[in-house]
Amino acid sequence: MARIKGVELPNEKRIEIALTYIYGIGRNLANKILKEANVDKDKKAGELDSDEIVRIRHEVNKYLTEGDLRREVTMNIKRKMEINCYQGVRHKKGLPVRGQRTNRNARTRKGRGKVVANKKKTG
Repeated sequence: MARIKGVELPNEKRIEIALTYIYGIGRNLANKILKEANVDKDKKAGELDSDEIVRIRHEVNKYLTEGDLRREVTMNIKRKMEINCYQGVRHKKGLPVRGQRTNRNARTRKGRGKVVANKKKTG
């Protein structure tokens, strides 16, 4: 089982897909890395020899991934919250940051719906 950037790549998947298990690497970047490392993208991750793994590791190290990328993203969010910009305020309130509507959706950010007690009808 290949281990790159502290992530175990699944043996049964094609290396093109297996690389996307690393935080910060999508399909596009995975293909670019494999092209630069001169590795066939249709090969399974378990079929790679040690030389190919070393070449892939070398290419992946050129990009910001895993812990460093996570740290940078959280620092960017903290900075926005500290300077009280619009996006930072939305992060603090737990609301959608990028302009989505909130009156009927946004349950991922807002959490479960809050029950509002209604008044008793008289008459």
